[in-house]
Amino acid sequence: MEAHMDVAPGDGRNETANQRSDRNWNEILQELRVALTGTQLIGGFLIAVAFQPRFDELDEYQLRLYLVLVSLAGLATVIGLAPVTLHRALFRRKVKERLVLTGNRLLVAHLVVVGLLLVGVTSLVFDVAVSRPAGWWALGIGAVIVFGAWVVLPLLRAAADDDDERDQSA
Repeated sequence: MEAHMDVAPGDGRNETANQRSDRNWNEILQELRVALTGTQLIGGFLIAVAFQPRFDELDEYQLRLYLVLVSLAGLATVIGLAPVTLHRALFRRKVKERLVLTGNRLLVAHLVVVGLLLVGVTSLVFDVAVSRPAGWWALGIGAVIVFGAWVVLPLLRAAADDDDERDQSA
């Protein structure tokens, strides 16, 4: 039986290491549920495209981009489901903390692949609907937006939170 010792005193949670691992694991699974829903929608869209009458009109570049995007959608799905299969394989082996660490890494990898997928799909749509240069612009602008929202914004928020903590402890 685990002694009740708060693993992060002062965080307001008063939880044991096991409770913290359980909470972190549940948060990872919830985030994956959200991310996988988007991945499935994009994957479904990509699969449906191949059965549209205009699919034969794609040029070589568009077809290659399309196939890369279908591959990314498949990869994102595999990576997104990996924590679930890992949990099944390690169930009741008392390795939840390692499972949380691996699950977090897989979630980050999933988000990277989904970011590439989002930017690529946007580029393909602009390329087909408008022009090749419009597709490239969409790719660049989309990459900046994804990077800004998913990397820069969280880093700025974390830095601001660190500053707030320093100010409060001073």
